[in-house]
Amino acid sequence: QVQLLESGGGLVQAGGSLRLSCAASGRTYSDNAIAWFRQAPGKEREFVAAINWNGALVDYADSVKDRFTISKNNANTVYLQMNSLKPEETAVYYCAAASGSSYSRNRSQYDYWGQGTQVTVSS
Repeated sequence: QVQLLESGGGLVQAGGSLRLSCAASGRTYSDNAIAWFRQAPGKEREFVAAINWNGALVDYADSVKDRFTISKNNANTVYLQMNSLKPEETAVYYCAAASGSSYSRNRSQYDYWGQGTQVTVSS
């Protein structure tokens, strides 16, 4: 069983930056794709970014492209650097691990989820 723990959320002004971290415990997920999703109050959980098992391939939602960067520095930690944040991006951000090495924008493809970290962007 893998456990994911997000950190790095907080309160930031519009235009500011935050870096989220997702750390795994229980086992490494060096062979698994990892993604970030977010869920705002009253809205569905939506895809933000994903990275494949070796970090060579990444994918971003159109709304965050050129502002967010997903990366991984070793087998157990994935980051989401978020720049130029907007108030409408206030949400709980979740990391998720897939059972396979390829990423997807579909949340049903992810088997393990963290508890989420709150990001609040003030205007």
